[in-house]
Amino acid sequence: MKLTPPRHLSPQPPSVAARDVVRVSAEVHAAEPGTGRMPDAAALAGRLAGAIGRGAEIGAVVVDVATGRTLFQHGGDRPATPASTTKLATGAAALASVGPEHRIATRVVRGAGGVIVLVGGGDPTLTALRASPDEDSPRFASMVDLARQTAESLKKAGVAQVQVDYDVSAYQGPGAAPTWKPNYIPDGEVAPVSALTVDRGKVAPQDPTKRARVPDPAAVAAAKFAQLLSKNGVSAKAGRKTTAPEDAEELGAVQSPPMSVLVEYLLTESDNDVAEAVARQVAMKRGLPASFQGAAQAVHQVLAELGVGEGVTVNDGSGLSPKNRITPIALARIVSLAADEEHPDLRPTITGMPVAGFSGTLGPPRYTGQASRAGAGLVRAKTGTLAGVSTLAGLVRDADGRLLAFAFMLGDGKGYVNPLTLDRLAAEVARCGC
Repeated sequence: MKLTPPRHLSPQPPSVAARDVVRVSAEVHAAEPGTGRMPDAAALAGRLAGAIGRGAEIGAVVVDVATGRTLFQHGGDRPATPASTTKLATGAAALASVGPEHRIATRVVRGAGGVIVLVGGGDPTLTALRASPDEDSPRFASMVDLARQTAESLKKAGVAQVQVDYDVSAYQGPGAAPTWKPNYIPDGEVAPVSALTVDRGKVAPQDPTKRARVPDPAAVAAAKFAQLLSKNGVSAKAGRKTTAPEDAEELGAVQSPPMSVLVEYLLTESDNDVAEAVARQVAMKRGLPASFQGAAQAVHQVLAELGVGEGVTVNDGSGLSPKNRITPIALARIVSLAADEEHPDLRPTITGMPVAGFSGTLGPPRYTGQASRAGAGLVRAKTGTLAGVSTLAGLVRDADGRLLAFAFMLGDGKGYVNPLTLDRLAAEVARCGC
C-alpha cells in the first residue's frame, strides 16, 4: 500500500474535465532505461535551442539515463540557485545513507523525582491530530498514542502526577539558517527547526489556510503532550528543557513513517520542514552535528561517494537558502542515478516527484497549455521557486520511449522568471522522436 498524506495536508485532486485525457506514467522509470532509440543530440539541441531563445539566463541539461551520455547542454556547468530542487540532493543522500526503511523515534523516558522527559528524535511528522479513517492515509507518528502508552506505564507504576520536561539535544545550532530570508518563518514557509515539534509547529494545525508557526516548537509540543497525558488520567504540567539520561527507563515510543515515505512526501509536497529533518538524519548517520552546517556537509559527503557530488554546494536541506548553488549537470546526474536500476534504494527520489499536469507542484495550470501539454502525464519532476528563480529537474520518456533525465534552471534572482518556460523545454524533450 502506498502511503499518502492525510486529508488535512493533501492538495485537492485536479479537475481534468476540460483537457484531453492523457495517460499518466506513474512509473516513468519502470521499463528498461535503454528502451527506444537514443535521440540524436543535434536534433534535440535544435528543438531546445529554439525553445530557450536568446538572452535567457538559463542553464539546461539532458542526459540519457541508460548510458549517462549528455545529449544537450546549455550553461550546464554554471552554478545556479536550485531553490527546492535542492530537495533531490537531500532525498537521495538520505536514502543512500540511512536507508529507505529508517524511522525516526519520539520517546518518553523517566526522569528524576516526578519528572518524565519527552525526547525528540527529529520526526517532522509527529502529530496530535486524530488519524484519518482512510486506510490509504499514512500513519504518521501520533502524540495521542504516545500519551496513551505513557499514561498506561505511569499508572502501572502508581504515578498519578508528573512534570513533562523535554529533550531536544538531538539537534544542534540555530532554528533558522543564517542564509534564510527573515520572512520565511513569520510567513509560514518553515517552522524553526527543532528535534521536537508537533504538527509542523503550526499555530492552528487543523486549519490548512493558516500558515503561522509557533516561535518555540519544542515547548509547545511538551505543553500539548502534558494536556494529552491529563486527558488519559495522569495529571501533568509542562516543564523545562533538559537532557535525558542515556539509560533512562522508556515509558513509551512512536515512530515516523519509513524514510522512503518521508522522501516521497517532501518531494511531492515540497515540504521544507520534512526536508530539513531528513537532512539532519544524514548528519546523525555520518556522526556530524545535526545542524545546518553538519547536514549540508553530510549530504555532500554522501553525494560525493555516489559520484554525483561535483557541482553541489548547499547551506540547507530544503532549498530555501538563496545562497545554495548547484549546476544543472549535477542535478541531472542525481536524477539519472536515482533512476538507475542498480540503485533501487534511491527510487523514492523518483516516485516522489510530481507528475506533470496532475500532482503536487506540477498540477494545473501547469502543463495544460498548448506549448507544454505534450509533457502532461509523461514528465515527472521536482520544481523550485524563489524570487527571480525557477527550476525543474526530473525524468521523461521521449516519443521513442527513451528515458531521459533533465535539469532546467532559469533566472539569477534579479527579475521576473516564468516557470512555463521550463515546462515548454520538458515538453519538447517529451515530443522528441528525433
